[in-house]
Amino acid sequence: MTASETQTENILEYVTVTIGSQLFGLPISRVQDVFVPGRLTPVPLASDEIAGVLNLRGRIVTAVDMRCRLGLPARDKLAPAMAVGIDLNGESYGLVIDSVGEVLKLRENSREAVPINLDSRLARVASAVHRLDGELLVVLDVERLLDMKPHELAA
Repeated sequence: MTASETQTENILEYVTVTIGSQLFGLPISRVQDVFVPGRLTPVPLASDEIAGVLNLRGRIVTAVDMRCRLGLPARDKLAPAMAVGIDLNGESYGLVIDSVGEVLKLRENSREAVPINLDSRLARVASAVHRLDGELLVVLDVERLLDMKPHELAA
């Protein structure tokens, strides 16, 4: 094995997204699409976290309002939203976020456990963090993020 192959094995890739003023990372292997959420159809009796459903190239996608999911203030209705497509257990989800950033390639050895002082709303859906220059990248755990059981909803 060459040195470059060894270095490649130790690199983690994340699609970065911003929700509120916080930078998050989604493992690139989990991201299916990045899109502007079109016309959302409300889902009767759904929790506030479910922004609605939409048709994305023939697939029915459940749109999850990430600001609501994380207990953050609602987005200004005039502010444009983006969405990141995720598949989990055969279901398609669109995580409605504020903006999509770049793909970051970070060394695996810079990955840290979730700090004990991280806000509990973030800690319950995070798998790790990376300290960047003056900023904390919170790595989202997709399974925990999309676990919408009632006991998970309390902040």
